[in-house]
Amino acid sequence: MQGLPRRGAPPPPTIPRRGGPPQKRALPHVARVLAVASGKGGVGKSTVAVNLAFALAMHPRPGNARPRVGILDLDVFGPSIPKLMALESAPEPALTDAGALVPVVNHGLPCMSMGFLLPRPSADDPADEKPVVWRGLMVQKAVQQLLFDVDWRDPGSAAPLDVLVVDMPPGTGDVPLTLAQLVVVDGAVVVSTPQDVALTDVRKGVAMFRKVDVPITGLLLNESHFICPSCEDRHELFGSPAAFRATAARFGADVLGELPLVQGVSQVGDRGVPYMLSSEADGGGSPGGKQWKETMSQVASKVWDYLDRR
Repeated sequence: MQGLPRRGAPPPPTIPRRGGPPQKRALPHVARVLAVASGKGGVGKSTVAVNLAFALAMHPRPGNARPRVGILDLDVFGPSIPKLMALESAPEPALTDAGALVPVVNHGLPCMSMGFLLPRPSADDPADEKPVVWRGLMVQKAVQQLLFDVDWRDPGSAAPLDVLVVDMPPGTGDVPLTLAQLVVVDGAVVVSTPQDVALTDVRKGVAMFRKVDVPITGLLLNESHFICPSCEDRHELFGSPAAFRATAARFGADVLGELPLVQGVSQVGDRGVPYMLSSEADGGGSPGGKQWKETMSQVASKVWDYLDRR
């Protein structure tokens, strides 16, 4: 990862060895921070984060002004945003005169990810991946740079972001703790699938956010059910959502929505097209496509209502 000059920029807060916790502060040029997290990997969290970011950007605001939304990929070891946003071949981010990273933009949404800063596979051997093999202190430093060394202002108007969606890595380790200890996080959307093995980790994730004073916006169930393309009946392939709803009730958290399992979500995502922007999501594909998009729009509405109350 490149070292960045810090001319004119205040240093990021540091985690002290002794004494009390560091002072949380807002991110530069960002009005609100929304984390999308799950204690479990493989539940579709990154796909949800990308599509939620677009749903938030497409949601009408007072005065019909379009909100500015960005997405930050904090999964240091397995960044997914470059793939989901068709930015795998994007050049290394430019730097401002003050030495801050300039977000990479596609589909009108500014993005930042560790994937933009790592060495790329060689042209002679595309399978020559460059894994991140770092210890905790290096991870914390990288996360601090991604948090505090990005200039999210619009290049034309210098307008800040209305909300930054942060795609979190799974688990409760260095990255979520660094974010929670250093940044004022306005809310967290916790994603799960119906299986008990996913809900077990989700409960740990919710408990961790509560412990570090990050408010829970709500829980979102992914792959809740499948709508048969021939009979249009609802099939709960991965189990009943009852345990998920009980988990939300146990923590006093809102259920933001229950997304159906739709094949097109992963298909267009692999091509770098968020499902919210896909024509298939308007009902031209599977029977669940329109329901998926409507549910995500409703989730965005609930999230905006939550953020506006803070």
